[in-house]
Amino acid sequence: MKQSVTAFAPATVANVGCGYDIFGFAIEEPGDIVSISLSTTAGVTISEITGDNGRLPKQAKQNTAGFAVIRFLEKIRSDQGIDIRLTKHLPLGSGMGSSAASSVAALIAINRLFEDPLTKADLLTIAMEAEKLACGTAHADNVAPALFGGFILIRENDPPDIVELPVPENLHCTIIHPEIEIKTLDARKIIEPFIPLPDAVKQWANTAGLVAGLYKNDLDLIGRSLTDHIIEPRRANLIPHFDEAKQSAIDNGAIGCSISGSGPSIFALSSSLIKAQTIAVSMSNVFSRYSIENQTYISKINRTGARILDEKY
Repeated sequence: MKQSVTAFAPATVANVGCGYDIFGFAIEEPGDIVSISLSTTAGVTISEITGDNGRLPKQAKQNTAGFAVIRFLEKIRSDQGIDIRLTKHLPLGSGMGSSAASSVAALIAINRLFEDPLTKADLLTIAMEAEKLACGTAHADNVAPALFGGFILIRENDPPDIVELPVPENLHCTIIHPEIEIKTLDARKIIEPFIPLPDAVKQWANTAGLVAGLYKNDLDLIGRSLTDHIIEPRRANLIPHFDEAKQSAIDNGAIGCSISGSGPSIFALSSSLIKAQTIAVSMSNVFSRYSIENQTYISKINRTGARILDEKY
């Protein structure tokens, strides 16, 4: 029997402009790494967390990775003792699916440790419960792409109904993470409960246009459809110099640019690696001009999602 399994889950971009809470896609890296080991000690323990500067709780029930493992064991009716080691490569509160990556990596690892008794659909439901722990809402726009990979449409959260959408081969993503933290709970509080009908109609049209653009392999249509008339105008004020960074991305070849998740990370889509690299430099220069530390990531869409890194017997 396996004694330990280590898994990786990637960063994700949620909302994707016009698709608040219904679109998400995975990138290649960065991501979180979780090692799950059998333990002779009862219960679920987190023995080590690195990369978080001591900020994440080690109490399993308060940590998305630990919570997910507890729910997994309840689901398969096991009282096996488990030890968790979590390596964070995703910044906290970044809008890059940090909490989702931890829970998904933990679930992929423990499922393999127990010889895969649950389907990915089962794991998705557990990961969504862990998201509720992190941000107050059991939504799938980060956990689904982290788990399955690709570009995901979440048609319904309860019960989960997800659709994997096609991705143009030459579609590249640039993400910039300015070192400002925005908590998802805070970002959700500023969203108004009612929206004007004209804005809703524009948003519905863009949502449909984005799906059509993915199916038609039409990058121009994808770019035109990314415009967010509802959420971005309200959240942009939380990110210093957002408008300037977005304009720099567009000026340097981005087909579209918006806030990744609840921010402060910003994503831009483009048609080539060279353009993605140029966009990264241009957006980084904006924040550097204002003495805001930042990191950039360039990737195609990750089509595989979470994966096993190592198994020990």
